[in-house]
Amino acid sequence: MTIAMRIKKYLAWAVVNIPILALSLSCIYPVVWLLYSSLKTDQEFAVSPVALPKILHFGNYITAFARAKFSVFFFNSLLNSIASLLLVLVISFVMGYLLSRYRFPGRNLIYMILMAGIMIPVYALIVPIFIQFKNIGLLNNRFTLVPIYVAFELPTAIFLIDGYLKGISVDLEEAATIDGAGMPRVMFSIMLPVCRPIMMTVVILTFMHVWNEFPFAQVMINKEALKTIPIGLTYFTSQYMTQYTLLLAALAMATIPVLTIYLFFYNKIMEGMMAGAIKG
Repeated sequence: MTIAMRIKKYLAWAVVNIPILALSLSCIYPVVWLLYSSLKTDQEFAVSPVALPKILHFGNYITAFARAKFSVFFFNSLLNSIASLLLVLVISFVMGYLLSRYRFPGRNLIYMILMAGIMIPVYALIVPIFIQFKNIGLLNNRFTLVPIYVAFELPTAIFLIDGYLKGISVDLEEAATIDGAGMPRVMFSIMLPVCRPIMMTVVILTFMHVWNEFPFAQVMINKEALKTIPIGLTYFTSQYMTQYTLLLAALAMATIPVLTIYLFFYNKIMEGMMAGAIKG
C-alpha cells in the first residue's frame, strides 16, 4: 500500500469516526457531569458547576434520600413500572402476533387506532382522562397510573413486535401445528423465545417511559404515599431557591435503575431494533 493510499485511508477513517466519537462524548458527558456534580458542596457548585469536586460528599445522597422520601417514591415507581411492563409485554405480544399472522375483519381499523395512539399528543389527553377517572373513582389509587401507562405504551410495542414477526418465516409455526401444537403453545413456547430481542427492546423502552413519566403522575395522584420519583424531584426546588447538589443526587438515584437495565440488556436491545427496522 502506497503512502498516498494510507493517508487516504486514515482521512476516511477520521472523517467517519471523529464526528461519531464527538457525538458519543457529548452524550456521555451529561451523565458523568451529573454524577460528579452530585458529590459537590453547594459552595463548590456555585463557584464552578463544571469543575471536579475537591472532596466527595456522599452525604448528599443520604440527605436527598431522606428529604424526598425516596424509599416510598422508589417503591411506587417500581410497582407502576413493573405492573405496566408485564401487561404491555403480554398484550403487545399477543396483539402483535395476531396482527402479523392473521387477516380478519377490523384488522385495518385496529391499525388505525394504534396509529392514532402514536400520533395524538399524549399530554393533550390529560384533562379528559382526569375527568373520566374522577367520575369513576379511580383517582389516588395504588394502580391509578397503570392503565394509563399501558394504553400509551401499547401502540409502539405492538408495531415493533408486528414488524419483527413479519420477517420470520411461518414454516416453524406450521411444523409445530402439524405436530399437534395449539395456538397458545405456538405463541408462547415457540415464537416468544424467537422474539426475545424485540421483547428486550420493548422492556427498556416501556420501563424508561413509565419510570420517567411526570405529568400524569402529578395530575392523577395527590396522596403523598402514592407519588413517584419524578414528583419527589420537585421537593428540591422552591419559588426562590434550588438546592442543586441535592437535586443532582436525587436525579442520579432516579437515573441509575434505567441505566442499569439498559447496560444489562443493550446487546439484545440493539439486536431487536436493527432486526425490527430491517425485517419490518
